[in-house]
Amino acid sequence: MRNERGGLRKDLDAYRLQWRVLGFYERFEQIIAYILSAVVSVIIVVSLWQLIRAVAMLLMAGALNPLDHETFQSVFGMVMTLLIAMEFKHSITRVMVRRDHIVQVKTVILIALLAIARKFIILDPATPPAHIAALAAALVALGVVYWLMRQRDDPVDAAMAEQGKPALMKAAHQRGMERDGDDEDANA
Repeated sequence: MRNERGGLRKDLDAYRLQWRVLGFYERFEQIIAYILSAVVSVIIVVSLWQLIRAVAMLLMAGALNPLDHETFQSVFGMVMTLLIAMEFKHSITRVMVRRDHIVQVKTVILIALLAIARKFIILDPATPPAHIAALAAALVALGVVYWLMRQRDDPVDAAMAEQGKPALMKAAHQRGMERDGDDEDANA
């Protein structure tokens, strides 16, 4: 317990020192990030509660059949909503701990990919084919952009992947994780 207090005290002292060197706008960003984090946390908790309640109601009614299209849509739509909210929270947390000055483009693209995947899950079977084709094109375009950004961000991984050396690729990825902290690539 004493070590935890010492660690917390050091963290608080480091935060106070960091706060003093921040400019007005950087402090403003930090405050907004904390508020957004709290709001998204509330959304996550409420969404999780609604998901648990919906699944419990379906279980009690004996209607939890994953082969039923409407049940599948509602349950997995809620799950995807939770994943999207958690990814938003993760990106906000990275700004709060000053790992990133702004929200990273890769994270925004990942969230957009999740949102389109959610849209595919909750699509009505009567959706016009043109609408589905437009969503598919957007999904492919975002996927290509995300892939290109990953290739740009880590050329070592890309070179090793082409040579077929998964053990070296894994070691390089772990070095990158140590260098960057929790990276959104771990979610991919």
